[in-house]
Amino acid sequence: MTYAIIETGGKQLRVEPGRFYDVELLAGEPESKITFDQVLLVQQEGQLCIGQPFVPGATVQATVMQHLRGRKIIVYKMRPKKKTRKKQGHRQELTRLMIDDISLPPAS
Repeated sequence: MTYAIIETGGKQLRVEPGRFYDVELLAGEPESKITFDQVLLVQQEGQLCIGQPFVPGATVQATVMQHLRGRKIIVYKMRPKKKTRKKQGHRQELTRLMIDDISLPPAS
């Protein structure tokens, strides 16, 4: 089983080829290709490569499927005994990615 851990949007994400993931909003039109070079770890054919902090030459190719918004989160602030209440909603902007390929440079 091949997988990688990449860094995007200030978060680390474990990705596998052929699966889709929702990440922080990325620039790019739907059906465009994106390459991630901030790869922290790659496990491919029993070979494990750990970066310090990144694996040199490792890349993850992905296709942008669509841009969407996440579920609504309600932020409710109340100060007891002061009659102060503030209710606010938030929906995070997301990008859905389909992971196409995880590649390592040839061993030298």
